Amino acid sequence: MRFGAKGFGSRIRSGNWKRRMLGVSAVALIVPIAAGAAATAAPLATPAHQSPAGGFDELSVPSTMGPIKVQVQWASRGGNAALYLLDGMRARDDRNAWSFETNAMQQFAGDNVTLVMPVGGQSSFYTDWYSPSNTNGQKITYKWETFLTKELPDFLENYGVSRNNNGIVGLSMGGSASLALAAYHRDQFKFAGSFSGLLNLSAPGMREAIRAAMLDAGRFNVDSMWGPPWSKGWLRNDPFVFAPQLKGLSMYISAGTGIPGQYDRPNSLIGVYNTTTGMALESLTMVTSRAFQIRLATLQIPARFDFPLTGTHGWKYWEGELWKSRPQILDALNAH
Repeated sequence: MRFGAKGFGSRIRSGNWKRRMLGVSAVALIVPIAAGAAATAAPLATPAHQSPAGGFDELSVPSTMGPIKVQVQWASRGGNAALYLLDGMRARDDRNAWSFETNAMQQFAGDNVTLVMPVGGQSSFYTDWYSPSNTNGQKITYKWETFLTKELPDFLENYGVSRNNNGIVGLSMGGSASLALAAYHRDQFKFAGSFSGLLNLSAPGMREAIRAAMLDAGRFNVDSMWGPPWSKGWLRNDPFVFAPQLKGLSMYISAGTGIPGQYDRPNSLIGVYNTTTGMALESLTMVTSRAFQIRLATLQIPARFDFPLTGTHGWKYWEGELWKSRPQILDALNAH
């Protein structure tokens, strides 16, 4: 390593699926819609990219949260554009799920854009929290917005990556986060994509649903994130509320209907449970994404929307959406 996942209702793969069933089921019932060590960064004189163009690195990036692992696939021809890929609510501490659940790196292997895949941030919504979660013994306060919009771009700039020519894509939890980060940091992001995102956090029941989901995914207390329901923190991070700030941004929004598709072929009890859960979650995110589409239309803000007739809350569907949005991303970043 050079010093320098899952979705909102991600699928259960281990023997503790019965314990998680209650938490995930609660979400489906409630929703009515839808790292402290110091480090020295590479000096400014460092040549762009310490690995061959198109190579892969795992960087350790200093932050107020302590060193953060970031997986990077460098632009194939040394270009300065970057695409940030955000994980979902069950983000892991060892790898960003885009790097192994999908063929994202292969999709962009020949393109002149660097893939930036931050690791960690379970249940964080990639935002700056008010305090550490007091329900799971968290020792640090999440400061993901600060990391993704200041500390990380500052660090990557030493490797030839522009801090002003970036796109950002996220799924589920990362979907609303990508839009929020782009809305409040327009100087950094030229493109934002949301796949199965939660795009109407002010809708009745949504806050309760997120509370239940975050308790299930790591026992995090949502009040430590944006404060109690209806506080300013919730409104600031609700795509439905900050939508006017997205004017002029290239956007791609997608969600499936929840009807099982080509990647849904359960052959076990756990598989059936996962598919059923994925159906419910995806149909709910579809409703919030449709509501967001109407919201943008009333504001006369254009965006590309894709609502396939089938598809549940799963990685292979998000892989497909990334491929569909790839031409638009490359156009926005001039990274062909």
